[in-house]
Amino acid sequence: MVKSKYQSVLDLGQELNIKDGDVAEENGVLKIKGTAKTQYEKNVLWDKIKEVGGESPSDIMADIKVEDTSVFHRHVVKSGESLSKIAKHYYGDPMKYKAIFEANTNILKNPDIIHPDQELVIPNL
Repeated sequence: MVKSKYQSVLDLGQELNIKDGDVAEENGVLKIKGTAKTQYEKNVLWDKIKEVGGESPSDIMADIKVEDTSVFHRHVVKSGESLSKIAKHYYGDPMKYKAIFEANTNILKNPDIIHPDQELVIPNL
């Protein structure tokens, strides 16, 4: 019963390739655990849990670890993107593009020039 309620969370976990994932239902509580690649992916999973179960759901317990804590996320540039668009997506603020540029000066020379398929570090702020 609880598992079907949180099926969209489980599907998202598969989509994000959560490692060492485990799901068990015990006394009406869904227990899930696994390891996300980055903090951003962990946050996306928690947002989905809250979307389904509310701010403090009592019918799910999640133990999600993060594999790479050195970055917030790693982003592969798509055609038409800019650093400000990427910053808005991850931080909610397009002006934080400067932090992304600074974290990637090894591959970027100008914050206005990025190319599809470049992998950018999205730093922890």
